[in-house]
Amino acid sequence: MATINDIAKVAGVSPGTVSRVLNHDNTLSVAIETKLRIISIAEELDYIPPKERQRRKMKMAPRYNIAIVDWYESAALAEDPYYLHLMITIEKYLTKHHINSFKLVDMDGEYITTVDTQPDGIIAIGRFKEEQIAQLESINKNIIFIDSCPDAATYDSILINTKLGTTQALDYLISLGHKDIAFIGGKVITEIGMQFDPDEIDMRKKTYVDYMQEKGLYNEERLFVGKKLSYQEGIRLCNMMMQSETLPTAVFCANDTVATAVMTRLKEKGFSIPEDISVVGFNDISTAKYLNPPLTTVKIPLLAIAQSCVDMLKNQIERSIAFPRLMYIPTSMKIRESVKNLNEEEKRSPIEQQESS
Repeated sequence: MATINDIAKVAGVSPGTVSRVLNHDNTLSVAIETKLRIISIAEELDYIPPKERQRRKMKMAPRYNIAIVDWYESAALAEDPYYLHLMITIEKYLTKHHINSFKLVDMDGEYITTVDTQPDGIIAIGRFKEEQIAQLESINKNIIFIDSCPDAATYDSILINTKLGTTQALDYLISLGHKDIAFIGGKVITEIGMQFDPDEIDMRKKTYVDYMQEKGLYNEERLFVGKKLSYQEGIRLCNMMMQSETLPTAVFCANDTVATAVMTRLKEKGFSIPEDISVVGFNDISTAKYLNPPLTTVKIPLLAIAQSCVDMLKNQIERSIAFPRLMYIPTSMKIRESVKNLNEEEKRSPIEQQESS
């Protein structure tokens, strides 16, 4: 297939001139004979513009049908909208790339499709039990799991690197002079394997404990773990934290929903954020930037999850790769205004500190 460079060589002009002629740039000052020669050579070499090549490629490519199933009930999605945002991002990505998508709905323990179409693959969001996975396999064996890895030897899976995210959050707080850092989180179901142990340790909690112990900063009284990651549990655990004789200088929350609850309760009790206490969340849901103050949080790249998910599922469908893969999506810090720099406070004179208090 001919390129602009090929045409330029035959016509004896620059690739830029060829591009401007073929794109009908009226500001180009070139002889009409040269324009006609370029157009004629393009036709002889069967040149196809990039947009047209892409259109033809998309037209020729098979239009897959992908089913999406989530483990969370509507009430749980309302409590933690991260999964709702993730699902919407995946649906939009599928639509943008001309892939049909529809839902699998759990009806009295049986998965039913919302359309009369057999899926080419399934995206399963959340943590599923063995009998649920068996049902999904009976619908289609091309399955990718997001936020869980029931069996790394059998299924493609995508997990968030929560250990990295927790370390990033604590590194950031430490870099700003914070040493008295609390943790507020909740119990979660394991992301690896199909164990549904209610006492399973969240990787964020484990990483927090290990990190603070390594730094010689761990204080068990600063550890608050509830039954789940929810707004109400965030309120309850914040109340417990405020019963301490002194507040920590910062609190790291296991997700943005808990962080929102903590910020709300602290302000209700007259505390100022970040002047009295700094708050860091996890997920970077869409409402985090609208909090007062905007929430500093660990960002999970939803678009990267969607892209990786679709690429891996296509490979399954097309049998491009013959072995299952486990991918960890890296996180990053989204710095906003909910964290105070204690290093700047230390640089001020005692008189300046007294005047501002």
